[in-house]
Amino acid sequence: MFRAIRRVILVLLVGLLAAAAVGGWWWLRTPDPMYTVYETVFRERFHRYDGMIEEVARRHEVDPMIIKAVVWRESQFRPEKTGTEGERGLMQITEGAARDWTKSEKITDFAPKDLFDPKTNIEAGTWLLARALRRYEGKDDPLPFALAEYNAGRRNVVRWTGERTDGHGDSGQPTPGVNSQELQAKIDITSTRAYIKTVQERVQFYRQRGRL
Repeated sequence: MFRAIRRVILVLLVGLLAAAAVGGWWWLRTPDPMYTVYETVFRERFHRYDGMIEEVARRHEVDPMIIKAVVWRESQFRPEKTGTEGERGLMQITEGAARDWTKSEKITDFAPKDLFDPKTNIEAGTWLLARALRRYEGKDDPLPFALAEYNAGRRNVVRWTGERTDGHGDSGQPTPGVNSQELQAKIDITSTRAYIKTVQERVQFYRQRGRL
C-alpha cells in the first residue's frame, strides 16, 4: 500500500517538474518574458480591448499593433487613468487633441469626460495616430515621426526636423528633410526619445509573436 502511494506521488512530482520545465522553456523563449508574465497574470486587462482596437484600426488603416503598443505605453490598459497634464483614458488624450478630432469628425456632443470611455478614447487616439502617420508617409520610417508628434506635439517635431509644411497649415505634408534616425538624434526631450523606443519595441514584440 505504502509503495503504491509512493509511486503515485513520484508520478505526480515528475509531471509537475515536466510541466515546470516546459513552462520555463516557453517563458524564456518569449521576446519579452516580463511582459508575458504580466499578460498571463492580468490576461483580461491586457486583452479586453483587442477587438475594439482591431475594429478601429481597420477603419483608420492603422496597424492595430501600433495602437495596442501606444495603449500599453500610455495607460497599461487602464481606461480611468489621468495624466499630469490632463491627459485622459487608454491613449492619454488631451482635451485640445480631442477637439481636433471632434472638429474633423463633426462630433457636436463631445465632453472631456467622454475620453474615459474606451471606445471614444481609442477612436480619438487612432485618428491622431493616423493623421500623423499620413503626414510622414514619405519618410523612410513614418512611425518615429508619428510617435514623436503624438508624444511631444507637432510644433516640437517641426523644430527638430526644421521642415516647413506646404502652405496648408497643420494638414500640409512636410518637405523632404531628416530621416528617422536623424530625427531621433535631434530630439532633446529625454522622455520622448524613451517613448519612441519603448513603443517601437512593443510593436516589434507583437509582430514577432504574430498577435496582439
